[in-house]
Amino acid sequence: MDTKNIMIVGVGGQGSLLASKLLGRLLLDQGYDVKVSEVHGMSQRGGSVVTYVRFGDKVYSPIIDQGEADFIVSFELLEAARYTAFLKPGGRIITNTQQINPMPVITGAAAYPQDLVDQMNKAGVLVDAMDALALAEEAGSPKAVNLVLMGRLSRYFDLPEEAWQQAITASVPEKFLELNRKAFHLGRNS
Repeated sequence: MDTKNIMIVGVGGQGSLLASKLLGRLLLDQGYDVKVSEVHGMSQRGGSVVTYVRFGDKVYSPIIDQGEADFIVSFELLEAARYTAFLKPGGRIITNTQQINPMPVITGAAAYPQDLVDQMNKAGVLVDAMDALALAEEAGSPKAVNLVLMGRLSRYFDLPEEAWQQAITASVPEKFLELNRKAFHLGRNS
């Protein structure tokens, strides 16, 4: 199998690291060679956080270069637009439509770009955009956006839902398990 590349991008504190660990565990359990690399930006200050997940028969490096990502899973709309150059032709962005203002917008030095989904579509990017925050809140917590997005990503993989559920059970503390399972289900089936 050729190596597949997934980037998980977001803003610090959104749960992207749990999502990458869950995805890595799932793929290892399916027998793939997996490399996960976490790149922290200014995560404590709401800055970008990027995680690379690469899997296949044999993976030699955890890094994804521009033009190599099969999927980008984005927790925030501007982060999705920021990383489109990393998609390979035919790659897909799965993004939350939530907008979190970066510091230049907060200070008034810049405006949040408008119509980002339309702009990405017009540029030929395959975009699967959803209000993951609303689904996470429906599941019981706005912090479950990560599992909503993993549920949506699962639709693009030929892996049994049971395997995803096992990875969730192994990755999430038991007291949050039911909430996260519900969030995954909502993302997968919305």
